[in-house]
Formats: sequence, structure tokens, C-alpha cells
Amino acid sequence: MNFDIKSTSPSSFDPADQPSVLRLLSYNIQAAIGASSFHHYVTRSWRHVLPDWRGLQRLDRIGHVLTHYDLICLQEVDGGSLRSGFVNQVAYLAELGQFDYWYQQLNRNLGRLGQYSNGVLSRFVPYEIEDHKLPGLKGRGAIVAKYGNDKHTLVLVGLHLALSERARFRQLDYVRELIQHYEHVVVMGDMNCRSDQIIDTPLRDTHLKQVSGDHHTYPSWNPTRNIDHILVSPSLKINHVKVLDYDYSDHRPIAMEVALPDELASALAEQSALCSTNP
Repeated sequence: MNFDIKSTSPSSFDPADQPSVLRLLSYNIQAAIGASSFHHYVTRSWRHVLPDWRGLQRLDRIGHVLTHYDLICLQEVDGGSLRSGFVNQVAYLAELGQFDYWYQQLNRNLGRLGQYSNGVLSRFVPYEIEDHKLPGLKGRGAIVAKYGNDKHTLVLVGLHLALSERARFRQLDYVRELIQHYEHVVVMGDMNCRSDQIIDTPLRDTHLKQVSGDHHTYPSWNPTRNIDHILVSPSLKINHVKVLDYDYSDHRPIAMEVALPDELASALAEQSALCSTNP
């Protein structure tokens, strides 16, 4: 399903400065609830329903982290319910970081008690946004943002996968079908599985790359599991990847810098310039 794109401001991208390098970030922010120990899942469980005055402070700190990146996928974001003080956290972070475009995907609508969402923040102008509900139990989704033009397209997929292996397999098979005809693809999010487990899913047929090594993101206070990932097409050269040392959520953010081929960089510049003149 396609949707209109929400903007916080006209595009600030300068077409004379082509984006030959993109800084990517994936972050499960836990709705800015905060946890620094497993027992907090019990003792702070009330924060999943009721507002905490420190939540906005944590959100501000998260926003400071995001300002250094170009394309961001967020998981476990609240769309504006009681627990977040009725703040749409995607919109708030977009405005705080002066991102040109943002999109919120509502996956679980509990009304005033919770607006469980994924989000995308972007410094570049997508020409299309798609909202996909993933197979399996309700509550899992993927955002597909397309940048550039029909000839040279960068496809960004932001997702949050299920806990069960069987459901993840079905969900990644669905994602494979979405991206299989595109040359330049970024898939990132909370995948709830290790990097070696991704190899045994339908994504193995897409030739997406991931950096070798252990990039542990969970739990944030003592990371021992690499369940948040950024995968890219062979056409995108990976300069570096790292897990950031921030504990504002129960996950740590994972970041990657990629170099773009010239024709894709030009397409991004042209599309952003067009949207700047036609807001």
C-alpha cells in the first residue's frame, strides 16, 4: 500500500553536493522507556502504559544520536499515546534532528494505551513510500522507501521481525519478493535473530551483504546478541559498521556508512532537488 510522504520542512539537500556516502542507522528505541537490567522488564513494566517524565529526556538523548545520520529505521516507536505523553515519537525525532521526511507505520493500535510503530527518518526525499504488513501474527510490518528515480532507485526496507523462526522465514520470504528486482537495496531493523541465522533464510537468494564479526546490540547494558542488522546490496560499498555505545533503550543502535555508485548518487540529488522546488 502506498502513502503520501510527511515532511518536516522543504528539502535541505543541496543538489550540487551529491550524496556519494550515506550514513545508515537502525535503532530499536523501546519507546524511550529505558531499561538497564533484565529485572527492569518487571519493575518498570508500568512505563509500557503510563507516562514517565524522564521519557522525554531519553527521547532527546536518542534524538541527539540520530542527528549524525542520513537514513534511519526505528523500531518500537510510540505514535502518540498515554505512555509517551501523547507525543508522536517519530515526528518529534524528525523535528529535533531537522530531518526532511519521516514516516510512521502503526502496527499495533491500542488507542490511548499504545501506538506501537516503526519509523523512517530521512534527509533525502523518497519518491514513494510503501507500508507492508508482514505475514504471521498481527503487529509486524515493513516500511519500503524508494529514493532516486525509476532507472536508478535506492530501496530502503525498515522492519521489525517476529520472535519465532518460522514466522521470520515467512516474513523474509515476503521481503525477498519486494526487493528481488532492484539493484540497490538496504534492509535494516530488529530482526530478532543472529547474523548466521539470516544466511539460512530466503534473503540468501538476494546476495545482500552483511559485515562479518559480532556486532552485539542486545541487551544494551551487556550486549551478547547481534539481533539488529543492516544488509546492503553488492553495489553499495561498505566503508564501516559499528554498534554505538548508547544505553537509552534495551537495544544499542547499529550504524553503517556506505559509498554509492555515481549514477545512484546523481539520481538521489536530482530527485531531492525536484522535491525542493515542488514541496
